[in-house]
Amino acid sequence: MQTVPIHDSALSLIGHTPLVRLDRIAKEEGLECNLLAKVEGFSAGGSVKDRIALRMVEEAEKQGRLIPGVSILVEPIKGYRCIITMPEKMSKEKSNTLKALGAEIYRTPTEAAWDSPESHISLAKRIVASTPNAVMLDQYNNPANPDAHYHTTAEEILHSLSLVPSTPARPSSGTVDVIVAGAGTGGTLTGLSKRLREANPELISVGVDPIGSVLARPESLNVLKEGESAIYKVEGTGYDFVPAVLSHSDVTHWLKSTDADSFATCKRLIRTEGLLVGGSSGASVFAALKWLKSEEGWRVAGGVRGKNVVVVLPDSIRNYITSSWLNNDPPSSVGSQSAADKSHSVATDLGDVDALTRGMGGLATPPDSAHGDAE
Repeated sequence: MQTVPIHDSALSLIGHTPLVRLDRIAKEEGLECNLLAKVEGFSAGGSVKDRIALRMVEEAEKQGRLIPGVSILVEPIKGYRCIITMPEKMSKEKSNTLKALGAEIYRTPTEAAWDSPESHISLAKRIVASTPNAVMLDQYNNPANPDAHYHTTAEEILHSLSLVPSTPARPSSGTVDVIVAGAGTGGTLTGLSKRLREANPELISVGVDPIGSVLARPESLNVLKEGESAIYKVEGTGYDFVPAVLSHSDVTHWLKSTDADSFATCKRLIRTEGLLVGGSSGASVFAALKWLKSEEGWRVAGGVRGKNVVVVLPDSIRNYITSSWLNNDPPSSVGSQSAADKSHSVATDLGDVDALTRGMGGLATPPDSAHGDAE
């Protein structure tokens, strides 16, 4: 029996997530390729965001920007303190988890544009500017974000594939032929694409972007069609601006996703594969299946035995247990915020930063920079 080492802290449990075959869904869809899922919900904090949180903190420590006992951020093990700002649409579970870890949460209007004074980004910047010793790690512009996936997530995937022999019954190319990931900040998609393309120059990288977001390319994909709305309920993917860490040149294909397809496929993953994942995982798997069954996708991967298609599943169902899409509540209530959960809402007093920060030290970060939803 293999012995399990004693870990020094929960930090060593970040990453090292399993690569799981989606054989049942692949069979149902008639695919010939190896359909694999990188299940990030098994990370210590239950999310792909664990990786970038740790790397951004450690890089800031190396640079002298963060000093335990002086700097203000939060990470319960490292001894920092934190304020996190997030849009109201983010789930109650994410907020409660972060609160349990010691963070203070402030909500902002979901409909606020990224550069609006009412946005979570603008509020974070104002809090940092008015709080002594505060540091904003800024996942949207911090190179440590994609670097975390270049150095850890991609390496884990390649290592897992290297351990599996190619056999007549289960052929394998030995590398990643197609990577599929949702885009929020774009760090996951960018970091994975860069490293995996070094291992396989023919890599196909598929980005998934919800309808209503502006990240996909060409930009014509983002133009709303008749009947489509700019509002989407799926969390963790999509933005109304393009983060600096997203490298479009590293992404070969883009697909747009809908809430209906995302949530339906998430439930399918849960019921068919037994993987307790979140809505953005459904979006990525739906997009992967759609592309693999297209004429190009079928020719280069979907209909080819031995081709390895890896889909990133960013987080677990833990973050969405009470979400209406999971519990079949009326769609109109998806993403709504209860009165009880508005106790720390700053939607009506965003200008009063002094009152917000008076008497408390804190780091204001963009949503879920420590834990929570997918990119």
